[in-house]
Amino acid sequence: MSQLSERPEKSVVGVPMPHESAALHVTGTALYTDDLIHRTKDVLHAYPVQATKAHGRITALRTEPALAVPGVVRVLTVADVPGVNDAGMKHDEPLFPSEVMFYGHAVAWVLAETLEAARIGAAAVEVELDELPSVITLREAIAADSFHGARPEMLTGDVEAGFADSAHVFTGEFQFSDQEHFYLETHAALALVDEAEQVFVQSSTQHPSETQEIVAHVLGLHSHEVTVQCLRMGGGFGGKEMQPHGFAAVAALGAKLTGRPVRLRLNRTQDLTMSGKRHGFNATWKIGFDAEGRIQALDATLTADGGWSLDLSEPVVARALCHIDNTYWIPHARVAGRIARTNKASNTAFRGFGGPQGMLVIEDIMGRCAPLLGLDPTELRERNFYRQGQSTPYGQPVTQPERISAIWEQVKDNGGIADRRREIAAFNSAHQHTKRGLAITGVKFGISFNLTAFNQGGALVLIYKDGSVLINHGGTEMGQGLHTKMLQVAATTLGIPLHKVRLAPTRTDKVPNTSATAASAGADLNGAAVKNACHQLRERLLQVAATQLGSHASDVRIVEGVARTLGSDKELAWDDLVRTAYFQRVQLSAAGFYRTEGLHWDAKVFRGSPFKYFAIGAAAAEVEVDGFTGAYRIRRVDIVHDVGDSLSPMIDIGQVEGGFVQGAGWLTLEDLRWDTGDGPHRGRLLTQAASTYKLPSFSEMPAEFNVTLLENATEEGAVYGSKAVGEPPLMLAFSVREALRQAAAAFGPSGVSVELASPATPEAVYWAIQAARQGGAFRTGLGHTLTNSSHNGSAHNGSAPEGEIRSEATTLSGA
Repeated sequence: MSQLSERPEKSVVGVPMPHESAALHVTGTALYTDDLIHRTKDVLHAYPVQATKAHGRITALRTEPALAVPGVVRVLTVADVPGVNDAGMKHDEPLFPSEVMFYGHAVAWVLAETLEAARIGAAAVEVELDELPSVITLREAIAADSFHGARPEMLTGDVEAGFADSAHVFTGEFQFSDQEHFYLETHAALALVDEAEQVFVQSSTQHPSETQEIVAHVLGLHSHEVTVQCLRMGGGFGGKEMQPHGFAAVAALGAKLTGRPVRLRLNRTQDLTMSGKRHGFNATWKIGFDAEGRIQALDATLTADGGWSLDLSEPVVARALCHIDNTYWIPHARVAGRIARTNKASNTAFRGFGGPQGMLVIEDIMGRCAPLLGLDPTELRERNFYRQGQSTPYGQPVTQPERISAIWEQVKDNGGIADRRREIAAFNSAHQHTKRGLAITGVKFGISFNLTAFNQGGALVLIYKDGSVLINHGGTEMGQGLHTKMLQVAATTLGIPLHKVRLAPTRTDKVPNTSATAASAGADLNGAAVKNACHQLRERLLQVAATQLGSHASDVRIVEGVARTLGSDKELAWDDLVRTAYFQRVQLSAAGFYRTEGLHWDAKVFRGSPFKYFAIGAAAAEVEVDGFTGAYRIRRVDIVHDVGDSLSPMIDIGQVEGGFVQGAGWLTLEDLRWDTGDGPHRGRLLTQAASTYKLPSFSEMPAEFNVTLLENATEEGAVYGSKAVGEPPLMLAFSVREALRQAAAAFGPSGVSVELASPATPEAVYWAIQAARQGGAFRTGLGHTLTNSSHNGSAHNGSAPEGEIRSEATTLSGA
């Protein structure tokens, strides 16, 4: 086992423990970015001037009326930018636009003594637009050929030959919704300038180094003149990877121009209307199966709704293509990706980063095609699992494929699936207007950034003369427990009790050039960097201890804060060891670094091994559906998930539970709506609050929720044998959607292929039930056209929209 993976005796990692800030969270004493204004003197408040059209050129911007409002100090416009007027890494996001690109686009910012004065001042700014045609929906963009960015294509095998060898070929289309992050803490920044003209920005950001870079180029400064700190975030989920940069730049620009601290915090409506979402997708596909139901070929086009600018849409689409296989081997595949340009806020990273969208396509295909093949969906999925020696469509060998089946079987055993299926069948026979469904789905999710350069992490660890330890690392804390794990890693590596270690806020002047806390790689990258720094310090201290104990350094062990020599009763307390090292002029600080080895990726040909390993999981969900309304409840969920050897089991189980619920929200509840009419508010987001945007709550939680972490699952080459846990559990929620499909199908005759919209709201489930009830027209059979409920989102007009799957017979010679 590698040094990185091996755990010492009596390690602190692997011990269940609460979040390091749990007590602060529940008592309300945890500080977030916007709380810091109460500790800052003479703060100005920033408020956006938002456009009320989806698209148009700015022909006039009159700020004088705002300056006449009592308390207004300044109005920031493009004329005030000393550097580059751009808030994005692709240079396609003007901080102060000359062309409005979406409804709610900020065209100027008002600074005032109070938030209320800033609000009134923003309302007084006069904006005139020359309105232009707008593209709001994905279908409009496709029809108008409105695309931007790269168009990757993933190829493997011989697709045409694969279809020729297929006994069954099906085609279909699937459009599914985007998702709002709805983090509890909205976007926030607090900027000030010190006496040396250094800019210091407190920002709720997942990527402080990139925030620093954007702030610097907007202000025309070098990065060493800007420091960004992230104390903690009240949620991020990917929504604070790219999008905080512009808000931080506005605050910093205001501070630089006025000489006073500037606070910017979006209210909930502003955050919803100005920030991007998870990308909604449209997928068109053709799939071939052999006579036994094994996938032979897949030809698909995935179109993502990128919004008005590129943001992270290109890597999101790339990851969607890399994950369309999920747990299934596809010998012949051609999958194309493209990004639609629409007049909406620029869509961005969201937990899973395109992976959920790609995986949802194949899981929807499996759920729709299983009845057409005369197979139980569980059986169809099992027949297509990866086996030893097989590779993904982009050429990466699938390691540990046996875990896919092992976890699947463990879920079936833990959940008593066979017995419960019989119970469900009996229940459904006895209940005409209520049906239950049960489905199992799996997850295979690649861990690492697709862009190889991002797979690096840094840390700075300081030991003080009294034996206390302070760690700094490049990751940010958004509630996911990263800091808790880093404390455990440091204490374990140094061999000291946890109370000896403290963690400092993430700052760009302590650890430079960091990657975003994203791609589920926060613990992998930063944990390995912290371990590297602590290992350096430990090696130095072992030399000192060896001298004091009269032994060789290789015979000294530091355990629970005491250095001992093997085979001897001599010992030296940690505090004494550190003090001795100081007087011997031994360096008691170390910079740690880690780069993920074994990665390579050629984006041009879309081939390589972009992932360090795959996280595996499976979930079984049981639902009950009302046939009159489509309303449903989740009765039970059983999950087995692979996190390697967990760094912090309590944290990891919480991440699995939270990810699952957030995924179920995306797939079943969260229904974003825009005004798509031709009226004056075209392009306006209609679901602007929790009152109109349905989030999962306690009532949507499973009545019985069982989460098990896979045991004896050491991951070689990862920090202390652990695996990432942030994103993969979200896709376990596919089981809920597939269970709803099964329940809807139970209202009709056997062999019915049920299409189900996403999100599968009660309305959408009702239409699926109605289609299933008319199952005589939808029975399986080669050569039949199947018309089912909407694949285009929930019905908006009270009627059931239509989509279709075609099942084509292919005659094989000798068949």
